[in-house]
Order: sequence, then C-alpha cells, then structure tokens
Amino acid sequence: MKKLFKILGILLIIVVVFAIGGYIYLNAAYPKVSAAPDIKIEPTAERIERGKYLANSFAFCLDCHSERDASKFGYPPIPGTEGKGGFDYGADVGFVPAANITPDKETGIGNWTDGEIFRAITSGVNKDGKFLAPMMPYTLFSKLDKEDIYSIIAYIKTLKPITNKVKDKKLKFPVNLIFRTIPADVKDFGKKPDGLDKIKLGEYLGVGCKFCHSPSDKGEYIPGKEFSGGVEFPLPDGRVIHSANISPDKETGIGNFTKELFIAKFHAYKDAANLDPKVHGFNTPMAWSFIANTATDDDLGAIYDYLMAQPPVNHKVETVTLKGLN
Repeated sequence: MKKLFKILGILLIIVVVFAIGGYIYLNAAYPKVSAAPDIKIEPTAERIERGKYLANSFAFCLDCHSERDASKFGYPPIPGTEGKGGFDYGADVGFVPAANITPDKETGIGNWTDGEIFRAITSGVNKDGKFLAPMMPYTLFSKLDKEDIYSIIAYIKTLKPITNKVKDKKLKFPVNLIFRTIPADVKDFGKKPDGLDKIKLGEYLGVGCKFCHSPSDKGEYIPGKEFSGGVEFPLPDGRVIHSANISPDKETGIGNFTKELFIAKFHAYKDAANLDPKVHGFNTPMAWSFIANTATDDDLGAIYDYLMAQPPVNHKVETVTLKGLN
C-alpha cells in the first residue's frame, strides 16, 4: 500500500510540474504576433468620411466603445461618450471592458502609432503586445479591406479626447490561457466588393451579423448552424438574450421577410417610442437604432440579399431566459 501511495505521489508531482510548465510556456510564448507595421495613414476627407460610416454602423466601433444607455432598447451610445470605453463584455468569462479608443494621450490611444492601432484591430494585441479578448472581434476585422481599416483609424483619431482610465481585464481560468493563443499575424486581408454584387457586399458588411447570430465551439462556427441564432448575451438584470435566427428558414428564421420589411424593421428604431424597453418587455444588445441611424438602405438591402442566399436552418430560439434557470 505504501508503495502504491508513493507511486501516486510521484505521478501527482509529475502532473503538477507539467501543468506549471505549460502555464509558464503559454504565458511566455503567446501571443505570437509580429511587431506593429511602420505605417502612416494620411487622414484624407474621403477616408475620414468612410471611417465614420463604418465605425458608426457595421464595424460597431462606437457602439461597443462608448458609454451605453441601459434605459433605452439596444443600449445605444450616450452622446458625448463616443469612444471612452468601459462597458463590460466579459459575461461568464470574467471582466472584459471595452478600451478607451479616443485620442486622449493619457488613457486612450493618443500615443499609439497608426501601426499599433492597425495591429490591435486586425491581430488582437495592444500597444504593449498584450493580447486582447476576442470580444473585440479582430479576427473579423482582419477580413476587411486594408483601406477600410485605414479609414476607420483615420476617423477614430478625430474623436474628442476623453480622459477615462479603463481598468485591466480579468479573465477566468482557463480562458485567460486560451484567449492569449488566438491573436495572430494576418496573412490575407479582405477585398471590398465593387458594390455591383449585392450578395458579396452583404457578406463583406455583415461579418458582425455572423459573429452574433452563429453558434460556435472553441472559437469556430458550428458547421450547418450559421445564422441560426441562439448565441447567449447575459444582461446586467440577470436575463439572457439569445440572438435571433436570421437564416432564411420560413418557420423559425426570417424567410418570410421581404427586403422592404427587413429594412423597415431597422427604420422602426429611429422612433424614440420603440427605444423604451418596457414596450418590448426586455432589453437587448442588438444595436437597432445605432445601425438604423447610419446605415444606408442600399447596404441593409445587400445584407438582406446575403442572408437570403444562405441555407435555411430550422432552429427555434427563445429570445429571453433567466440566467441559471434555462
């Protein structure tokens, strides 16, 4: 018996040593990302205008990085707080606050080079080379055209500087190790469609739709479940919102929507009455009014065309559940 305990003790020590060694290795070796590129982005009027459009619509920059109004449906950004950061997106994995992306030199990105901002947006590491949590969807931004990324950078550098020191993220184990392995150099960037192919344009602009409405496992979309909804978004009040099925399934998705109805759905949230959560009985992280007040009907129509071209997935989604009970 003593010999057995001795063997078990030795095995336990070996396991602990390997575990500690693995932890040290992951912390030392990752993230594996190259130095920031040496670029200087010329802030032309055209770039700033394009960046303003993207950052205030389909790239969701100011929706995520501003102070958000919990008293209104969709948590729209509070005017005057654009880019200040601080909203927590950690949910069950820990504390993950959005960064201050205003050009404030003390607490924002005022002292970052264009290359450092570009690397953060596309490869997922900050000025100091520390990894960003993938709630900042840099893996999706890396699919944008370089010129569009340059435009977003040119625009956010025009934001009003706001001094707001955002606390460091705090991640639970083992996601603190998993997340640091995700950042990577980008090999191939996307190409902005010419606009004539509406399905391609919708795919390009709708990367955020896929991100929020497609179930995933370990960071990879589950094959056959794309756009079927059900992705959980915990809210501060203890409720959990499940993203809708936006596949063209006629029973559980949006297969019965016409393009006009799809666009009108967004237009409805330009009306202040529809921004009262009491009207709906719940709140949602879906940025209805944020998109509605910026996106063109042509681009919304392109996203509709893209969604209608996807395989229908029969998946009924319960919009709201209570955390811990469902």
